[in-house]
Amino acid sequence: MDDAAPAHAADEAKAAGLAQLAFELGVLKSMRRAGWWHAGIRDPESVAEHSLRVAQLASLIAAEEGADPARAAMMAIWHDSQETRTGDLPHTARAYLSKPDPQKITADQTAALPDRAAKTVREAVAEYESQETAEAVCAHDADKLECLLQAVEYRMAGNAAVEGWIISSRNALRTETAKSIAEAALTISPLKWRNR
Repeated sequence: MDDAAPAHAADEAKAAGLAQLAFELGVLKSMRRAGWWHAGIRDPESVAEHSLRVAQLASLIAAEEGADPARAAMMAIWHDSQETRTGDLPHTARAYLSKPDPQKITADQTAALPDRAAKTVREAVAEYESQETAEAVCAHDADKLECLLQAVEYRMAGNAAVEGWIISSRNALRTETAKSIAEAALTISPLKWRNR
């Protein structure tokens, strides 16, 4: 009986830490990608919506590049999770603010997690930020490619002010797979998938 109570309390603390982070991550579902407001997009996609397609693209790019799709997707899932604490800062903020440290924010976000879970998230963010592995490069390319795709979709919906996002995203791509997807995305209709 003596050992059961502390073990139960430890299990409850672990579960509470996991639930706490899950609630925090829920903020990303309602947080809008702020840079799009500069282009006149009234209701831009959320950070969570962006992150989902980034993870999907990261897995596809990694598969084509001979990297680990699951690892690339894992990094992509966590690449903007720090924005629960900072908000989505548009590029125009860079001239006025120091860049937040994603690894420090992640360490704070995961402080109440059980050790294995905290280590998993921290390692994914550190690897993404270092850009030293093929999977990290694929995840980063997926982030830029998703922005390009979103800009093309906004342009199709009638917003011509997104050209800068298309150009900067395209110029940031490093993998041949992401570059070829971008070229295709700029030449086909976003609705082509419906014509089967």
